[in-house]
Amino acid sequence: MTASLNKQVEEFLYDLSEQGVPPLHRLSLAEARRTYRDICVPDRPPDDVAQVRDRTVEGPDGEVGLRTYTPDVEGETPAVVFYHGGGWMLGGLETHDALCRALAAEAGAVVTAVDYRLAPEHRFPAAVEDCYAATRWVGANADRLGATSGTLVTCGDSAGATLAAAVGLLARDRGGPAIDRQVLAYPPTNHAFDTDSYRENAQGYFLTRADMERFWAGYLRSEADGRHPYASPLGADRLSGLPPTLLLTCGFDPLRDEGVAFADRLAEAGVSTEHVQYDDMIHGFLTMLADPELDRAREGVTELAAAIRSAT
Repeated sequence: MTASLNKQVEEFLYDLSEQGVPPLHRLSLAEARRTYRDICVPDRPPDDVAQVRDRTVEGPDGEVGLRTYTPDVEGETPAVVFYHGGGWMLGGLETHDALCRALAAEAGAVVTAVDYRLAPEHRFPAAVEDCYAATRWVGANADRLGATSGTLVTCGDSAGATLAAAVGLLARDRGGPAIDRQVLAYPPTNHAFDTDSYRENAQGYFLTRADMERFWAGYLRSEADGRHPYASPLGADRLSGLPPTLLLTCGFDPLRDEGVAFADRLAEAGVSTEHVQYDDMIHGFLTMLADPELDRAREGVTELAAAIRSAT
């Protein structure tokens, strides 16, 4: 990489080191979940929205939790389904509450976050099926939620972005719902660790190669699952027919190259694709809306919000 690491990110990484926060792969599952939550949940007040409501809907194997954020805006509002990151093993509604509030407020969208089942307790394809079921429900109940534009957008960060891509494939393969845009932030798109970005950013930039090895091992039931297009969408035989896509990558991220490759494959398949790379950023920067606020995180939220608005 020729770009320099963002100074605010350098300070963030230094603070983690000074606090003695170990890499996630060295922690027990309970410790990793607690640490990830502590990092993602900001101390500052979140963005204001008009209403936040929790509910459950019927999923493929029991109920799936949803949290809907209604913006304080007038006019038509798109429906956004959001899938949180955390390596399919960490995170939930609370870790991404601030990000969902920011997206709802800035995009003027009704954002519904999905509390899908986590691995390793529930391995692939449990999370994929939960997210697809939630997306179908939101699509069928958009008016009830207050989303009036008739537009449905899927959005996710990290592992959640991979789930969004999988939902796009499922919606195409199963005949709906119609998704107008997918917004993918730094997704892991391939069960492999052989890219230049994995070698360049294996450690030292928050997400490590060892973290990803643990996440994949906890998520998949078998090596064969790692070749399934709903787990590794980069390897899908066919990517045509997917929604117009915004895909974000980060320069100092082990997942950078597979994200770029996925954007390239989407474009080659005839999918309207915009790829934006934040050269000075690390993986997970969108959830670092902490105090003091990371300026580039707010810029990233603005980028995602613009893509959501453009779908209407």
